[in-house]
Amino acid sequence: MPRSPSIVPRVDHDTYLVLNDFGRLGRAWCEADEEGADRETLLRRLLDDQYSHPVRIVAFNTAEGWSRDVTMDIADELRRRFVEYDEVPSSVHEFLETAVRR
Repeated sequence: MPRSPSIVPRVDHDTYLVLNDFGRLGRAWCEADEEGADRETLLRRLLDDQYSHPVRIVAFNTAEGWSRDVTMDIADELRRRFVEYDEVPSSVHEFLETAVRR
């Protein structure tokens, strides 16, 4: 019996996705183009207030076969970058308040 092709893309770099809370509409994973799903672009988009209420961030690499919750890693990186920005969006402040190590 022939095997069906995988629908999982073979991307040889880490991909980051944001779970955003849309209030009454619920939560959804935000779309990201392949070129814009890397760590640096994600951090820039968070600091540019492109997510209204980010609640979780996951990273995966299909070529290496792993995925994990990186919410705390991204929150720590945002805290380190605060000194570079005059103003930090309220969405990032809210994200950092909820992303606390337990």
